[in-house]
Amino acid sequence: MPIKILAFDLDYTLLNDKKLIPPENFEALRYAAAKGIYIVPATGRVYQGIPEELRALPFMRWYLTANGSYIYDAVEDRAAARAEIPLEQALEFYTYCDGIDCLYDCYQDNWGFMSADMLRVAPDIIPDPGVKKLIQTLRTPVPELKAYLRQKGTDLQKLQLYFTDMALRAKMLEELPRRFPHLAFSSSMPFNIEINAPDATKGCALLTLCSLLGVDPKDTMALGDGTNDLDMLKNAGVGVAMGNAAPSVLAAADYV
Repeated sequence: MPIKILAFDLDYTLLNDKKLIPPENFEALRYAAAKGIYIVPATGRVYQGIPEELRALPFMRWYLTANGSYIYDAVEDRAAARAEIPLEQALEFYTYCDGIDCLYDCYQDNWGFMSADMLRVAPDIIPDPGVKKLIQTLRTPVPELKAYLRQKGTDLQKLQLYFTDMALRAKMLEELPRRFPHLAFSSSMPFNIEINAPDATKGCALLTLCSLLGVDPKDTMALGDGTNDLDMLKNAGVGVAMGNAAPSVLAAADYV
């Protein structure tokens, strides 16, 4: 099968547990690029959160960011496509979350924002050192997130919840989709829940990119581990799950 697009998750897929890209993974990307394959990160992060050494590779152009809500063309420095959560829906969701024992933040206009009181305690409750660093460097503290978003008045790319109580997280993964059926729920880490617009998934973004580049989806390969990678693996011609992937991702993959 002639692979023309290689789309891959970052955390726990391309990156190791220290949030670094192993040398052999760099070599694999260079090998694929030399064969004319489009090398496409597909991540829950915004573009600025993608490792600089990956962005610096000469063959990098396309990025599926914020779980597919923003397809970025780095050569032309523009959004090739976007699918965002309407502001009022986001505010309704956050108001509900105020009654849940969790922290929350968002991506808006390719950057992260979080209430200052939540950002202060986030490093103490998030267990992954790499995620702690990302939150500290890629979030702007605001006095209160909902008030800030109302004042700014624009739609959002992604919402995130962080839990210390894993039983509560499991309960919310079941309850929230029923209560907010107009939103899409997934997870990339064992302690978070990610929320996007229904058409803002990595799988939808991969199909959109295929259309933009004139590539048959059958000629794509996707790699990932989290439930936010699930529809991308299903939509790709070849779906590859990491050995540490969520059970549903392992079940959907062509290869592990």
